[in-house]
Amino acid sequence: GESVWLAWVRDGPMRGFASVCDLRGDAESATTLRATAAEFIEAAEAHAWDGAWYRRAYFDDGTPLGTAQAAECRIDAIAQAWSVISGQGDPERARRAMESVESELVRWDDGLIALLTPPFDQMEHDPGYIKGYVPGVRENGGQYTHAALWVALAYARLGDGDEAVSLLDLINPVSHALDADAVRRYKVEPYVIAADVYAVDPHTGRGGWTWYTGSAAWFYRTIVREVLGLRTEAEGDDRYLVVDPCIPKTWPGFSASYRFGSSVYEIAVENPRGVNRGVARVLLDGEPCEDLRVPLADAGAVHHVTVSMLGA
Repeated sequence: GESVWLAWVRDGPMRGFASVCDLRGDAESATTLRATAAEFIEAAEAHAWDGAWYRRAYFDDGTPLGTAQAAECRIDAIAQAWSVISGQGDPERARRAMESVESELVRWDDGLIALLTPPFDQMEHDPGYIKGYVPGVRENGGQYTHAALWVALAYARLGDGDEAVSLLDLINPVSHALDADAVRRYKVEPYVIAADVYAVDPHTGRGGWTWYTGSAAWFYRTIVREVLGLRTEAEGDDRYLVVDPCIPKTWPGFSASYRFGSSVYEIAVENPRGVNRGVARVLLDGEPCEDLRVPLADAGAVHHVTVSMLGA
């Protein structure tokens, strides 16, 4: 078989490691990695677009998985999300694919984002272990939380902070325990991430395997790096803090404290125009940072960083 979403996923590590090869003077390996990554992307665009979303995969005999003509697994979330996350999907197609995820897989009333729909049940081709789950449970049409978080991350990459945060709120375990009925439905701990949420009656909304560290890490990363936009960069021996948020338009801003060694950077983000994204000015202790990056120094000081968002 051939996996479409892995074409998107492989692109990033291959291009990233090509840069490592450049630094080591291994130009041949760098060229091979970049060329192979480009071939994956070209193949996905040439053969995987289904008209409103990307197909999920192909079976050994060439039968597509994740196509609108199928009775089972017409669409899955991860091929669409990673067309955006990789940054390599055709922009118009990738945005259309995410609209399809919103209409086909995001179930607001049930508080979940399904991995795929309809679930596997009677189809002739064997997709593997996933079909062993009851339809609507775990990866077989339930919420697979890794994928749900990738959907939120993809919307942040598209610059839609409203949708990204709404989806994070939707799948936040706390949101599954806001009243007694919700607690009885969810059944599991509402203070840790569940690997999956059931999507079939009479168990719709029931949490599955909890304390799932993989999805917890993606949840944390999506909030901190994508929504709050906090990350560090290295340039030679120098280190920089970058604050590039993607937040809901209703947020007037936020504050955060970042510790770098013995120094503390108190960050205040201001959003006076009510935008999703677009940093116009960064001040460090009242002085402008010309490239919008904050130089970091481990000197035991407390610094104040002001970030002004005015839109793109």
